[in-house]
Amino acid sequence: MRIYTRSGDKGTTSLVYGVRVAKNDIRVEAYGTCDEANSYIGLATSFLQKESFSEKEQLLTFFHKVQTILFHVGAELSTPEGKEVKWKLEEVHIKELEETIDRLDAELSPLNNFVLPGGHPAGAALHVARTIVRRAERTATSIERVNPLVLSYLNRLSDFLFVAARFVNEKLNEREKNLHE
Repeated sequence: MRIYTRSGDKGTTSLVYGVRVAKNDIRVEAYGTCDEANSYIGLATSFLQKESFSEKEQLLTFFHKVQTILFHVGAELSTPEGKEVKWKLEEVHIKELEETIDRLDAELSPLNNFVLPGGHPAGAALHVARTIVRRAERTATSIERVNPLVLSYLNRLSDFLFVAARFVNEKLNEREKNLHE
């Protein structure tokens, strides 16, 4: 199998089931934005590989799951209306994010002000991923009859990435900078 097909050379691409759409179609924009966020999560995990803290392996395992579920979100977004989604997003995926948010947040100092994105390169990459997920969520809201679980997952994922960035920065002794400092 070749990586290139030449089928997109004229500005179109295929959704699931071979439906051709313009590359600027809202579905393509939405799942492409999820792919962009997934890449930044991968960048963050590559930075974390070199670090040492007690929760590292558990966190990396969860990031792997998040990256996998983002492919499920992409499947939802790239499946034309009326067709069966092969990799379904489920309520349990949202619940896992919420439970992990609560677990990580319980170990953080309370927020007293807005946090400026930055810190350790892994934390900074997670902040970038968070903003990209927010864009994916905004884009997905423009898709008619989008699975509501997609919107919930993306919303919760951006919350998780914010807490994860703070958690990573704290565990790696990177001081957070707040607005007005």
